Amino acid sequence: MLSTPLGRRLGWAWLQHPGRRLYQHLMRTADERRAARDEAIRERLAAEEQAIDAEGDGADQEIGDTVQRPFHLLPAPFSTPLEVVSMSGFRFEEAAAEMENAARTYEPENSMEILSMVENLPDALTSVANTFRILAERSDSEFPLEKDIAGAFDEIYGALMRAVDASGDLGELFRQVHEHDIARHEDPRNGPEAEKGWNV
Repeated sequence: MLSTPLGRRLGWAWLQHPGRRLYQHLMRTADERRAARDEAIRERLAAEEQAIDAEGDGADQEIGDTVQRPFHLLPAPFSTPLEVVSMSGFRFEEAAAEMENAARTYEPENSMEILSMVENLPDALTSVANTFRILAERSDSEFPLEKDIAGAFDEIYGALMRAVDASGDLGELFRQVHEHDIARHEDPRNGPEAEKGWNV
């Protein structure tokens, strides 16, 4: 904002858009480093493949037949344009962020709707807890993970199940402290329209 107008007035191109030039310099440097890193990875993988092939020529081929070069892990050549990788799978953080945003923007029509939400909390939290139970089971039996990871998921499951127990008392507390308010909805005197006469 300061140097560019001054550079235009004085006719000095080097004084104009310094931030843009700095950004371009950083990008070029990063691209060069990435190219060098990717080339080093390719050379290392090629050397490892040659070593495996050399060992397999005169030895038992059982391992050599099962080991394949991990082409899907190779970095793309530097000249290849960046492609958008479509990822399919379980994105718990997206679902959790969506739920958090729903709570932030929640506008109930009436307090009975809040009561219904509170009384359904144990089921909702049980579903969240079951997510970590399933992750614990699959980490232990399917995923290529250490047993400690499955144990950590199982601890999270246990903590969430304690939250389920705590949430079970919330509905009862809600009905206790709002007994008279709830009665006006569940057992209105002379019908809902008449009960509206108490225009609180």
